[in-house]
Amino acid sequence: MADTLISSTAVTKRYGSFTAVDTVTMDVGPGEIVGLLGANGAGKTTLIRLLLGLAVPTDGTVTAFGRTPDRTTRGRLGYVPQGLGLWQTLTVAENIAFVSAAFGAPPPPLEPALAAVEHRLVGEIGLGLQRQLAFTIALGHHPELLVLDEPTSGVDPLSRARLWDAVHQQAEAGTGVLVTTHYMQEAQQCDRLILMSHGRAVAAGTETEIIGTTIACEVDTLHWADAFAALDNANLPVTLNGTRVRLADTPPGTVRTALVQAGITADVHEVPATLEEKMTVIDRQPTPH
Repeated sequence: MADTLISSTAVTKRYGSFTAVDTVTMDVGPGEIVGLLGANGAGKTTLIRLLLGLAVPTDGTVTAFGRTPDRTTRGRLGYVPQGLGLWQTLTVAENIAFVSAAFGAPPPPLEPALAAVEHRLVGEIGLGLQRQLAFTIALGHHPELLVLDEPTSGVDPLSRARLWDAVHQQAEAGTGVLVTTHYMQEAQQCDRLILMSHGRAVAAGTETEIIGTTIACEVDTLHWADAFAALDNANLPVTLNGTRVRLADTPPGTVRTALVQAGITADVHEVPATLEEKMTVIDRQPTPH
Protein backbone atom coordinates (compact mmCIF):
# COMPACT_ATOMS: atom_id res chain seq x y z
CA MET A 1 0.00 0.00 0.00
CA ALA A 2 1.17 3.54 -0.76
CA ASP A 3 0.35 4.69 2.75
CA THR A 4 2.06 1.79 4.54
CA LEU A 5 4.23 3.09 7.38
CA ILE A 6 6.28 -0.01 8.05
CA SER A 7 6.31 -3.48 6.51
CA SER A 8 8.19 -6.72 6.06
CA THR A 9 8.17 -9.12 3.12
CA ALA A 10 9.15 -12.75 3.81
CA VAL A 11 11.64 -11.51 6.39
CA THR A 12 13.79 -14.10 8.16
CA LYS A 13 16.35 -13.78 10.94
CA ARG A 14 18.67 -16.64 11.86
CA TYR A 15 21.22 -16.84 14.66
CA GLY A 16 23.39 -19.78 13.69
CA SER A 17 21.11 -22.79 13.38
CA PHE A 18 18.27 -21.06 15.26
CA THR A 19 15.57 -19.27 13.25
CA ALA A 20 14.07 -16.50 15.39
CA VAL A 21 11.85 -15.06 12.63
CA ASP A 22 10.75 -17.18 9.70
CA THR A 23 9.44 -15.60 6.44
CA VAL A 24 7.10 -13.09 8.09
CA THR A 25 5.12 -10.67 5.91
CA MET A 26 3.18 -7.87 7.61
CA ASP A 27 2.47 -4.12 7.51
CA VAL A 28 1.10 -1.23 9.55
CA GLY A 29 -0.80 1.73 8.10
CA PRO A 30 -1.69 5.16 9.48
CA GLY A 31 -4.35 5.28 12.20
CA GLU A 32 -4.55 1.53 12.78
CA ILE A 33 -3.56 -0.55 15.78
CA VAL A 34 -1.90 -3.81 14.77
CA GLY A 35 -1.38 -6.35 17.53
CA LEU A 36 1.53 -8.77 17.32
CA LEU A 37 0.50 -11.64 19.59
CA GLY A 38 2.25 -14.76 20.73
CA ALA A 39 3.79 -16.53 23.68
CA ASN A 40 7.15 -15.48 25.08
CA GLY A 41 9.81 -16.64 22.63
CA ALA A 42 7.48 -16.55 19.62
CA GLY A 43 9.74 -14.08 17.79
CA LYS A 44 7.84 -10.83 18.40
CA THR A 45 10.73 -8.77 19.75
CA THR A 46 13.13 -9.97 17.07
CA LEU A 47 10.62 -8.96 14.38
CA ILE A 48 10.31 -5.54 16.02
CA ARG A 49 14.09 -5.10 15.96
CA LEU A 50 14.13 -6.00 12.26
CA LEU A 51 11.38 -3.50 11.49
CA LEU A 52 13.22 -0.74 13.34
CA GLY A 53 16.54 -1.46 11.66
CA LEU A 54 18.13 -2.55 14.93
CA ALA A 55 18.85 -5.98 13.43
CA VAL A 56 19.67 -6.95 9.84
CA PRO A 57 17.49 -9.59 8.13
CA THR A 58 19.07 -12.84 7.03
CA ASP A 59 16.55 -13.00 4.16
CA GLY A 60 13.60 -10.91 2.99
CA THR A 61 13.09 -7.16 3.10
CA VAL A 62 11.93 -4.53 5.59
CA THR A 63 10.77 -1.01 4.75
CA ALA A 64 9.95 1.96 6.97
CA PHE A 65 8.27 4.97 5.39
CA GLY A 66 9.12 3.60 1.96
CA ARG A 67 12.84 2.97 2.53
CA THR A 68 15.26 0.71 4.35
CA PRO A 69 15.12 1.53 8.09
CA ASP A 70 17.85 3.97 9.11
CA ARG A 71 18.49 6.91 11.42
CA THR A 72 16.13 9.13 9.43
CA THR A 73 13.20 6.73 9.59
CA ARG A 74 13.75 6.16 13.32
CA GLY A 75 13.24 9.88 13.81
CA ARG A 76 9.68 9.47 12.53
CA LEU A 77 8.65 6.82 15.03
CA GLY A 78 8.32 6.41 18.77
CA TYR A 79 9.56 3.21 20.38
CA VAL A 80 9.01 1.75 23.84
CA PRO A 81 11.12 -1.42 24.23
CA GLN A 82 10.44 -4.14 26.79
CA GLY A 83 13.17 -2.72 29.00
CA LEU A 84 11.66 0.79 28.58
CA GLY A 85 14.97 2.35 27.49
CA LEU A 86 15.19 4.67 30.48
CA TRP A 87 18.33 5.72 32.35
CA GLN A 88 17.75 4.58 35.91
CA THR A 89 20.41 6.85 37.41
CA LEU A 90 19.05 10.01 35.78
CA THR A 91 16.01 11.91 36.99
CA VAL A 92 12.69 11.89 35.19
CA ALA A 93 13.37 15.41 33.90
CA GLU A 94 16.90 14.49 32.76
CA ASN A 95 15.60 11.48 30.82
CA ILE A 96 13.08 13.68 29.05
CA ALA A 97 15.61 16.43 28.32
CA PHE A 98 18.12 13.98 26.85
CA VAL A 99 15.69 12.29 24.44
CA SER A 100 14.02 15.57 23.47
CA ALA A 101 17.42 17.02 22.56
CA ALA A 102 18.25 13.92 20.50
CA PHE A 103 15.08 14.43 18.42
CA GLY A 104 15.41 18.22 18.33
CA ALA A 105 12.02 18.62 19.96
CA PRO A 106 10.90 20.64 23.01
CA PRO A 107 10.30 18.62 26.20
CA PRO A 108 6.71 17.33 26.26
CA PRO A 109 4.29 18.46 28.99
CA LEU A 110 4.02 16.07 31.93
CA GLU A 111 0.95 14.50 33.43
CA PRO A 112 0.50 15.44 37.12
CA ALA A 113 1.76 12.07 38.36
CA LEU A 114 5.03 12.45 36.46
CA ALA A 115 5.39 16.15 37.26
CA ALA A 116 5.26 15.25 40.94
CA VAL A 117 8.39 13.06 40.59
CA GLU A 118 10.28 14.86 37.81
CA HIS A 119 13.30 15.48 40.05
CA ARG A 120 13.53 11.92 41.35
CA LEU A 121 15.78 9.25 39.88
CA VAL A 122 13.92 6.93 37.54
CA GLY A 123 15.18 3.94 39.51
CA GLU A 124 13.33 5.27 42.55
CA ILE A 125 9.85 5.48 41.01
CA GLY A 126 7.43 2.60 40.48
CA LEU A 127 7.13 0.51 37.33
CA GLY A 128 3.77 2.07 36.44
CA LEU A 129 5.27 5.56 36.45
CA GLN A 130 8.31 4.33 34.53
CA ARG A 131 6.07 2.95 31.79
CA GLN A 132 4.13 6.21 31.73
CA LEU A 133 7.42 8.09 31.39
CA ALA A 134 8.63 5.86 28.55
CA PHE A 135 5.33 6.38 26.74
CA THR A 136 5.52 10.16 27.22
CA ILE A 137 9.08 10.23 25.87
CA ALA A 138 8.12 8.10 22.85
CA LEU A 139 5.38 10.59 21.95
CA GLY A 140 7.46 13.71 22.63
CA HIS A 141 8.47 14.31 19.00
CA HIS A 142 4.98 13.54 17.58
CA PRO A 143 5.86 10.32 15.72
CA GLU A 144 3.91 8.99 12.76
CA LEU A 145 4.33 5.42 14.03
CA LEU A 146 4.32 4.14 17.60
CA VAL A 147 5.98 0.80 18.34
CA LEU A 148 5.28 -0.71 21.77
CA ASP A 149 6.94 -3.95 22.86
CA GLU A 150 4.97 -5.56 25.73
CA PRO A 151 3.89 -2.13 27.07
CA THR A 152 1.55 -3.46 29.77
CA SER A 153 3.75 -6.23 31.16
CA GLY A 154 3.94 -6.11 34.95
CA VAL A 155 1.56 -3.18 35.48
CA ASP A 156 -1.75 -3.11 37.35
CA PRO A 157 -5.12 -3.28 35.50
CA LEU A 158 -5.84 0.43 35.97
CA SER A 159 -2.51 1.49 34.51
CA ARG A 160 -3.04 -0.98 31.66
CA ALA A 161 -6.44 0.54 30.86
CA ARG A 162 -5.01 4.07 30.90
CA LEU A 163 -2.22 3.10 28.54
CA TRP A 164 -4.66 1.59 26.07
CA ASP A 165 -6.79 4.75 26.23
CA ALA A 166 -3.67 6.71 25.26
CA VAL A 167 -2.91 4.27 22.43
CA HIS A 168 -6.41 4.70 21.00
CA GLN A 169 -6.10 8.49 21.19
CA GLN A 170 -2.92 8.31 19.13
CA ALA A 171 -4.53 6.04 16.52
CA GLU A 172 -7.56 8.32 16.25
CA ALA A 173 -5.16 11.18 15.53
CA GLY A 174 -3.69 9.20 12.61
CA THR A 175 -0.66 7.59 14.23
CA GLY A 176 -0.02 3.98 13.27
CA VAL A 177 0.53 1.65 16.23
CA LEU A 178 2.31 -1.70 16.35
CA VAL A 179 2.03 -3.35 19.76
CA THR A 180 3.30 -6.71 20.93
CA THR A 181 1.74 -8.59 23.81
CA HIS A 182 1.32 -12.08 25.19
CA TYR A 183 -1.99 -11.08 26.82
CA MET A 184 -4.61 -12.56 24.51
CA GLN A 185 -7.38 -10.47 26.09
CA GLU A 186 -5.70 -7.34 24.73
CA ALA A 187 -6.49 -8.51 21.20
CA GLN A 188 -9.86 -6.77 21.38
CA GLN A 189 -8.01 -3.44 21.64
CA CYS A 190 -6.48 -3.94 18.17
CA ASP A 191 -7.91 -3.34 14.71
CA ARG A 192 -5.94 -6.22 13.24
CA LEU A 193 -3.93 -9.10 14.68
CA ILE A 194 -0.87 -11.10 13.66
CA LEU A 195 -0.33 -14.29 15.64
CA MET A 196 3.22 -15.59 15.90
CA SER A 197 4.37 -19.04 16.91
CA HIS A 198 7.91 -20.45 16.69
CA GLY A 199 9.03 -17.42 14.67
CA ARG A 200 6.28 -17.68 12.06
CA ALA A 201 3.19 -15.58 11.42
CA VAL A 202 0.61 -18.34 11.70
CA ALA A 203 -2.61 -16.30 11.48
CA ALA A 204 -3.70 -12.77 10.65
CA GLY A 205 -6.92 -10.78 10.67
CA THR A 206 -9.50 -9.74 13.22
CA GLU A 207 -10.12 -11.83 16.33
CA THR A 208 -13.27 -13.28 14.75
CA GLU A 209 -11.48 -14.11 11.51
CA ILE A 210 -8.62 -15.85 13.28
CA ILE A 211 -10.85 -17.97 15.52
CA GLY A 212 -12.97 -18.89 12.49
CA THR A 213 -14.96 -22.07 12.99
CA THR A 214 -12.80 -23.40 15.83
CA ILE A 215 -14.93 -24.64 18.71
CA ALA A 216 -14.12 -25.75 22.22
CA CYS A 217 -15.60 -28.25 24.64
CA GLU A 218 -16.51 -27.21 28.16
CA VAL A 219 -16.63 -29.77 30.95
CA ASP A 220 -19.11 -29.26 33.82
CA THR A 221 -18.22 -31.29 36.90
CA LEU A 222 -17.73 -30.81 40.63
CA HIS A 223 -14.47 -32.72 40.26
CA TRP A 224 -12.90 -30.20 37.91
CA ALA A 225 -9.35 -30.68 39.20
CA ASP A 226 -9.53 -34.44 38.59
CA ALA A 227 -11.05 -33.83 35.17
CA PHE A 228 -8.27 -31.42 34.25
CA ALA A 229 -5.59 -33.89 35.35
CA ALA A 230 -7.19 -36.76 33.45
CA LEU A 231 -7.53 -34.80 30.22
CA ASP A 232 -4.01 -33.44 30.55
CA ASN A 233 -2.69 -36.98 31.06
CA ALA A 234 -4.55 -37.95 27.88
CA ASN A 235 -2.44 -35.31 26.06
CA LEU A 236 -5.46 -33.20 25.14
CA PRO A 237 -5.27 -29.35 24.84
CA VAL A 238 -6.97 -28.67 28.18
CA THR A 239 -7.17 -25.24 29.86
CA LEU A 240 -8.96 -23.76 32.87
CA ASN A 241 -11.33 -20.80 32.93
CA GLY A 242 -11.96 -20.43 36.64
CA THR A 243 -13.17 -23.92 37.52
CA ARG A 244 -14.45 -24.54 34.00
CA VAL A 245 -12.39 -27.14 32.16
CA ARG A 246 -12.14 -26.34 28.45
CA LEU A 247 -10.55 -28.01 25.44
CA ALA A 248 -10.08 -26.33 22.08
CA ASP A 249 -10.65 -28.04 18.75
CA THR A 250 -11.41 -31.38 20.40
CA PRO A 251 -14.46 -33.54 19.56
CA PRO A 252 -16.86 -34.00 22.50
CA GLY A 253 -16.68 -37.76 22.05
CA THR A 254 -12.91 -37.73 22.58
CA VAL A 255 -13.35 -35.74 25.79
CA ARG A 256 -16.10 -38.00 27.12
CA THR A 257 -14.04 -41.12 26.39
CA ALA A 258 -11.04 -39.78 28.32
CA LEU A 259 -13.24 -38.82 31.28
CA VAL A 260 -15.01 -42.21 31.37
CA GLN A 261 -11.67 -44.00 31.30
CA ALA A 262 -10.64 -41.92 34.32
CA GLY A 263 -13.91 -42.72 36.12
CA ILE A 264 -15.14 -39.10 36.07
CA THR A 265 -18.78 -38.20 35.50
CA ALA A 266 -19.26 -34.87 33.71
CA ASP A 267 -21.39 -32.97 31.23
CA VAL A 268 -19.53 -32.06 28.02
CA HIS A 269 -20.87 -29.48 25.56
CA GLU A 270 -19.53 -27.35 22.71
CA VAL A 271 -18.90 -23.61 23.09
CA PRO A 272 -17.23 -20.96 20.88
CA ALA A 273 -13.44 -21.02 21.19
CA THR A 274 -11.50 -18.05 22.52
CA LEU A 275 -8.47 -16.50 20.84
CA GLU A 276 -6.22 -17.98 23.52
CA GLU A 277 -7.63 -21.43 22.81
CA LYS A 278 -7.06 -20.92 19.10
CA MET A 279 -3.45 -20.07 19.91
CA THR A 280 -3.20 -23.25 21.97
CA VAL A 281 -4.34 -25.25 18.95
CA ILE A 282 -1.79 -23.51 16.71
CA ASP A 283 1.07 -24.02 19.17
CA ARG A 284 0.34 -27.74 19.33
CA GLN A 285 0.71 -28.14 15.58
CA PRO A 286 4.05 -29.50 14.33
CA THR A 287 6.63 -26.84 13.53
CA PRO A 288 7.30 -26.70 9.74
CA HIS A 289 10.84 -27.49 8.63
